[in-house]
Amino acid sequence: MPNIEGTYELTASDNFDEYMKAVGVSFFTRKIAGALKPTTEISKAGDEYLIKTISTFKTTELKFKLGEKFNEETADGRKCESVIVMENDARMKHNQLCNGMDLVMYRDFTDAGMTLTLNAPKVVCTRVYKKISDKL
Repeated sequence: MPNIEGTYELTASDNFDEYMKAVGVSFFTRKIAGALKPTTEISKAGDEYLIKTISTFKTTELKFKLGEKFNEETADGRKCESVIVMENDARMKHNQLCNGMDLVMYRDFTDAGMTLTLNAPKVVCTRVYKKISDKL
């Protein structure tokens, strides 16, 4: 079982612009977001998780408890109702309902890093992160 807490750095991204276009992100925001190499920090305090994504353009934070619905505002400003669960010891499933669109993200963890798979209607994006440190 990998330790999912830690800091992750984006190393590769495939189909991100097409994913953002499919979920309604503006051209201007897509061009900025596509050029960024964000860092993601994942921590846990008690039964509450924090996923913090940091870039030179914007920093976002998700605070949640597994299995409980919460309101989320995405980095591009979409309002979503979300729920995150652990499907197994190494896979986190993140369901979003944004503007009537059902979206699913998977975060698959290994000791070396995380693969984020973003699913929108007819589009799949994969972003690969290297783990650069353990617990914060």
